[in-house]
Amino acid sequence: MTIHTPADTVFSTAEIRRFRDETTGTRQVVHLNNAGSGLMPDVVTQAQLDHLTLESRIGGYEASALQAEVIKGFYQQCALLLNCRPSNIAFTASATDAYTRALSAVPFEKDDVILTDRDDFVSNQIQFLSLQKRIGVRIVHINNAAIGGVDLDDLQEKLHHYKPRLLAITHIPTNSGLVQPVEDIAAIYEGYSKTHPGKTWYILDACQSAGQMKLDVKALQCDFLSMTCRKFLRGPRGTGALFISDRALQAGLEPMFIDMRGAEWTSKDTYQQQPDAKRFEDWEFAYSTVIGTKAAIEYCLHIGEERIWQQVRLMAAITREKLAALDKVRVLDRGPERGGLVTFHVDGNDPVHIVQELLQRKINVVPSYRAFGLLDFDEKGVKWAVRASPHYYNTVDEIDFFIASLKEII
Repeated sequence: MTIHTPADTVFSTAEIRRFRDETTGTRQVVHLNNAGSGLMPDVVTQAQLDHLTLESRIGGYEASALQAEVIKGFYQQCALLLNCRPSNIAFTASATDAYTRALSAVPFEKDDVILTDRDDFVSNQIQFLSLQKRIGVRIVHINNAAIGGVDLDDLQEKLHHYKPRLLAITHIPTNSGLVQPVEDIAAIYEGYSKTHPGKTWYILDACQSAGQMKLDVKALQCDFLSMTCRKFLRGPRGTGALFISDRALQAGLEPMFIDMRGAEWTSKDTYQQQPDAKRFEDWEFAYSTVIGTKAAIEYCLHIGEERIWQQVRLMAAITREKLAALDKVRVLDRGPERGGLVTFHVDGNDPVHIVQELLQRKINVVPSYRAFGLLDFDEKGVKWAVRASPHYYNTVDEIDFFIASLKEII
């Protein structure tokens, strides 16, 4: 197969060919759904299969005990990925699982304010509404800037006015190419925290950014960071991670339903929480996926997050440019910076028809609907979008095939 690289490519043709040779799925499909679940490198698949084979031979508990050092490596690799210590990392089943554990640890009271952006993940917003119904918290949204993304002046004003119990930001929405200005948000939050210490906790949802770009929790200033491992990080499904800051740990924050892994039952009426992030974990894991996630993080770090980020932005920009040239197609992505998610609407068409027709051609994209991002979709005046999300292993030839196929369909 001939591989054509764009003029500004970060990776050589030989490197892209190697990435594809190391990923069986690239020989089966044109995978433009990395924001859903990336194609796993073969080394990630094999790591899981090897552990499952070991479990089948000697038993599940015995296999995890034998592989204790390998499992420990997940925490070490995830700490390298986020620039923290292994003791700040909890393994979870997904980004939503991680987020829910963090959210349940925040000591909300009636009339507390949750300050959040207008491009938040749908599950997060539903959880906020559930807290509003159960506890009586108030939900306040930060206005968007004219170009998209958080209005930083409005964020600053509302932080000082409402003094919220929680600041909740989604780094990259699941329905848009927007990248929120999280470094600027961190600086505003840091300044606010100096004048209002201990008042507000900050959760950053990095579900779509993990594996796309470098994430440094020290620079991001967040108390919690939730992430999945199946998307741009190219790990297994059913995996996620939660970063918990030293401040949150030292304050004694713990998930609402703490597990026997997270605490020791010390007397009839007392328990003692674990001193580190393990207090946010459950006893039972699918350890094959923990080991597979370790392999995925190692694979990502070996390539380099900065190089991955440059290539992902390049491939997404090429995709947007080619989409914008098609009749009836409206590219929806806004913001001061845009990442690897490309969303578009086609006048007079049906998203299911488009996605199914592309699937017939072995091209993977997904539909997205208003209910997934109600505030964002209403601002854009659409009820649905199609999302394509290229990665560093995709090629210009694949993008061209996708565009030519879409042109035929619409």
